[in-house]
Amino acid sequence: MSTQTNTSLGVILNVIASALFALMFAYSALLHDLGGDEIYGWRISLTFPLLTVFILINGYWSQVTRIFERMMCTPSFIFTRVISSLLLGFQLWLFMWAPNNGYGLAVSLGYFMMPITMVVVGWFAFKDRMSRFQKLACAFAIIGVINQLAVSQTLTWPTLAVCLGYPIYFWLRHKTDTNHIGGMWFDMLLSLPVSLYFIFDNGFVVHRLSINFNLIWLVLGLGLISALALGFQSLSAPHLNLSLFGLLIYVEPVLLLLVALLLGESIMPSEWPTYIAIWLAVMVLCLEGAVSLKRQQR
Repeated sequence: MSTQTNTSLGVILNVIASALFALMFAYSALLHDLGGDEIYGWRISLTFPLLTVFILINGYWSQVTRIFERMMCTPSFIFTRVISSLLLGFQLWLFMWAPNNGYGLAVSLGYFMMPITMVVVGWFAFKDRMSRFQKLACAFAIIGVINQLAVSQTLTWPTLAVCLGYPIYFWLRHKTDTNHIGGMWFDMLLSLPVSLYFIFDNGFVVHRLSINFNLIWLVLGLGLISALALGFQSLSAPHLNLSLFGLLIYVEPVLLLLVALLLGESIMPSEWPTYIAIWLAVMVLCLEGAVSLKRQQR
């Protein structure tokens, strides 16, 4: 298979994954009878076994065994796994809770800002040099943040949780050499007890199965969508270089924004400067990625 064909396949798989994540964002509206905690619990509990099968079939289990071996040799490594699991678990919970509680736009804004905060984290934590494009993108982002602070006196906590929480999570995975699908599997493993607690502690599905059996099919659909999204995203990575993968990050927040608007949320006139500034920052980073890709093709 040619390099161009491989790249095209990677783009298609990645876009499908983003569309599935956006579908899951919207799907929560069908589960309005459930609280955000229970939706999160079902997502983890149903995704985990499917993710396990995916890892076994594709030969990634060695990544999991290496983590277990490191835990046996270095007890302090266990602490980093617990922190990593808490960080990921909170993000997955927020993703399912936000759409039904009027914070869909706030979460989508956080995902727009996340790549920019990732650049800043790389600058501070790893001494990465910021390019001119990245400095310009950060300047636009700062303008957007200043406007949001002037409008609402604060950035909403879901926006901050996403744009700051995920960079810390990825930084920890990078520092502990667990930035792979096996690391994510282990994070979800540690989240299982909490997810099961949310399901069985006055869980709507468990107590209402005899009355509304159709609800279980909706819940099973949630698990299937979640597993497919993670699977397509993982399958796309080997076919994409870092620059192209970085560009495709922006597909998901665009789709999340559209979902939030379709669910009835709206952008206030005073908030438009914030969104325009953040989108300009995104466009600058996309332009940098496009220039990088063009150079690689020469």
